[in-house]
Amino acid sequence: MLEIRQQYSFYGVLLYIGATIFVLYMAIDEPESRVWNGLFWVIQLFICINAVAKSFLQESRGRMLYFYSIASPGDFVLAKLLFNSLLMLIMSMLSLFLFSLFLGNPMTKFWQFIGLVLLGGWGLSLVFTFLAAIAAKAQQNAAIMAVLGFPLIIPQLLLLMRLSNAAFAPLLIIPTSTVLLLIAMDMMVILLAVILFPYLWKD
Repeated sequence: MLEIRQQYSFYGVLLYIGATIFVLYMAIDEPESRVWNGLFWVIQLFICINAVAKSFLQESRGRMLYFYSIASPGDFVLAKLLFNSLLMLIMSMLSLFLFSLFLGNPMTKFWQFIGLVLLGGWGLSLVFTFLAAIAAKAQQNAAIMAVLGFPLIIPQLLLLMRLSNAAFAPLLIIPTSTVLLLIAMDMMVILLAVILFPYLWKD
């Protein structure tokens, strides 16, 4: 409920999505499929940083003490992961709609690409929520999030772009094993968050 009340950040992300995609539309109109795919996932990365990564960094010490008194660390971090996942899924679908509206729709496997967008948005939100929790306990040092996030997020983005390239080629098949690997990575992030966050919580 507290996250929902902070509507200024929600509308700020909406403005960022609309403005960025409109600028791309003015600059390149309708790009070819590989450029479209690359731009889409780069935008998803920055949307996630703006919408999700700030969830812990903007919490004051007094509010964290209040949370400490009313909730267990496991419940708290799972609630953060759930809320940020839902928020990122909504933002991902909105950005996909605006991309298709302004930059065309070169996809040949539309529904499979939607599934990848939802899976990718979920994975990005989990990783950045967990990193934001660590950075928030390091005296609000956002540089730590960037250092830790680079080796974690780049392989995931490469996998997502490789999978989504198949959605633009009618003869390519999206490999199920790679999709399962992404899901396993997301499950691992949730498990690590539940195990490690109580140690951060005590500080």
